[in-house]
Amino acid sequence: MPRQKSERFIVPIGPQHPALKEPGHFEFTVEGEVVTNATARLGFVHRGMEKGAESRTWTQDLYLMERVCGICSHVHSMAFVLGVEKLANVQAPPRAQAIRELVAELERIHSHILWLGVAAHEGGFDTLFMFSWRDRETVMDLLETISGNRVNYSANVLGGVKVDINERQKDELLRGMDFLEERTRHYLKVVTEDDTFLGRTRNIGVMTFEEATRLGAIGPTGRASGLLRDVRMDSPYAGYPDFPIQIVTAKAGDLEARFVVRIKELFESYRLVREIVEKIPSGDLTTKIPRRIPEGETVSRVEAPRGELFYYIKSNGTDRPERVKVRTPSLCNCASVLTTAIGHKLADMPMILAGIDPCFSCNDRMVVLNGPAGQSLWDWEKLRQYGIEYYKK
Repeated sequence: MPRQKSERFIVPIGPQHPALKEPGHFEFTVEGEVVTNATARLGFVHRGMEKGAESRTWTQDLYLMERVCGICSHVHSMAFVLGVEKLANVQAPPRAQAIRELVAELERIHSHILWLGVAAHEGGFDTLFMFSWRDRETVMDLLETISGNRVNYSANVLGGVKVDINERQKDELLRGMDFLEERTRHYLKVVTEDDTFLGRTRNIGVMTFEEATRLGAIGPTGRASGLLRDVRMDSPYAGYPDFPIQIVTAKAGDLEARFVVRIKELFESYRLVREIVEKIPSGDLTTKIPRRIPEGETVSRVEAPRGELFYYIKSNGTDRPERVKVRTPSLCNCASVLTTAIGHKLADMPMILAGIDPCFSCNDRMVVLNGPAGQSLWDWEKLRQYGIEYYKK
């Protein structure tokens, strides 16, 4: 019998590729058009943010951490200030906590609408991309009205906030929420009723509840598979104890469910913004905090638009931190992409990847070395001393 020619190929995507808005490297093993294995390598935009925090003061680090991710800048600075305030045994005033939640929900609206356009673009639906990004300007204008900035809002300071909400801004916020809610109802109808769109999302990239639990999926990615995980509900912070959320979940676990969960979360954010604007407590915006933070270590958790954001902060009693460790949600959800990709066609990969709303710049914290099997334990330990993760092949 003649020898059969292998139909198995490895298709590399990245680190520079039109489908990737940030550099990342993926290798998909395909048989014909069906993916049989998937691997990912990150680390192409590692910026040394954590190491940089050790040479700056607590106040300087606040603005450094805000630049870990441009789309989630407020929640990064909020996770940092909440951790520092915990170490200093300081509690921000109630009005400041409510404003922190208000800006966080506006940022969530911005992030979800931006993601909707990007995900639609990956599936070839550029009309939805244009419409959603046009409406995104509304929330960006509102954030600029409050903070003076459209991207890095710099609303937080150690011990409170430096922005306030006046009556004119309250009226603009309420009008903005009314406009965005009407537009979002249209988007929900499109992603659940359009036949062409459903062909790219329904029963694509399915992740069951059990798989989501095993893979540690978080944020809307996990909630689309039925996981009741949300730091705003599990461990309320800032103003969430006074203005609680109503968690949004789905059970299908496919791409359609991830679209539905994020869009329905927009309605919840609109409700929270209205409630905060109408019932915001009076009082001061800041409280005093020492320049030298007492010695100790703590963990700070917040719910970023993509999922749980985790900060570990260690102080040695000086005006600078000894260690700041950031664990972003995209790092947790990457495993779900590599798992759900198997069995789908190569053409589905951009949409499956976009389904977790990845951010490569904010989750890069390592370098990966591929070496021969049998590498000695001594060499492995030596690599770890330099913060390098090593995987045997």
